[in-house]
Amino acid sequence: MTDEDISAEQLAAITAFVDTEAPPPDAQPTAHIIFGTNQAQPIEIVAKRYHHGLAPLIIATGGVNRHNGIIEGRVFHRLLLERGVPDEAIRYEDQSINTWQNVELALPFLREALEAGLTITAVCKWYHRRAVHVLKTLMPDIGPLHVITWDPIYEDQPVARAEWPLIPAGRRRVIREWEEVTRRVAEGSFRDTTLADGAWR
Repeated sequence: MTDEDISAEQLAAITAFVDTEAPPPDAQPTAHIIFGTNQAQPIEIVAKRYHHGLAPLIIATGGVNRHNGIIEGRVFHRLLLERGVPDEAIRYEDQSINTWQNVELALPFLREALEAGLTITAVCKWYHRRAVHVLKTLMPDIGPLHVITWDPIYEDQPVARAEWPLIPAGRRRVIREWEEVTRRVAEGSFRDTTLADGAWR
């Protein structure tokens, strides 16, 4: 089946499946892990939350971006500093090349957060369900996982929940996410997880 054969009902089911949004309670500070990207939206979100006392520990991830060559973790670090986030609140890795390595190389920082009594909030594209499964797979003791999402821009258009099927770059990415997560959960290389009571468990 090609993605052109997917019905409207299936598109709605795919949207619901990949949508990871599960923000923490309004007044609860949590550690925030930013997944690698060459877009700046997550920095704006996390810096604002830091200044509201909601992101006392920020973990930035990402090595060399294959599209523009930036080193994502380093750029995130610099942009957070420019937005008034102090260096002592930031941890970052700058070697990862994919979602799995984003988490794997950030494990010491994630452990630091848990040991400090903080729950984890992932900050990622709204359809980046791999982020949830990789966190749960590499950190089975992570506990309730929260997610704050943002809409990426491809082909000069925001790839949002309603519009993604109409944007070729968005359609390709969302369907690939759905296919990969479904396959890897089925084969056992991703730990399964469900959204319940406002968090991934």
